[in-house]
Amino acid sequence: MSTEQILEALRSVEDPEAGMSIVDLGLVYAVERTEHGVRVDMTLTSPSCPMGPYLVDEVVAAVRGAVPGTPDVQVELVWDPPWTPERMSEEARSRFGWLA
Repeated sequence: MSTEQILEALRSVEDPEAGMSIVDLGLVYAVERTEHGVRVDMTLTSPSCPMGPYLVDEVVAAVRGAVPGTPDVQVELVWDPPWTPERMSEEARSRFGWLA
C-alpha cells in the first residue's frame, strides 16, 4: 500500500472537536512504510488537547484497517513544527472562515 493510500485511510479519522479529518486539519506530518509496518508522525492543535489518546488509537485502527496484517503501527506525536491553521487544507480553512 502506498503512502497516498494510507493518507486516504487517515482521512476517515475525524477530530471530534472540529468535525473534520485529521488530514484536512493538517495534523498528519508524515506517513512512512517501514520494514515492520507503518509510522505516522502527527501533531495536535495543542499539546494539552484532551483528544490526543483517542486520535492516536483511531489512527492505529485506520492504518490496520487499510493495511491488513500490519504488525506494527507507530504513531509519533511531534511538536516541531508547531501546528498552525496554515497547515489546513483550503477546504478546512474555508469551513472555519480562515481564507484570506
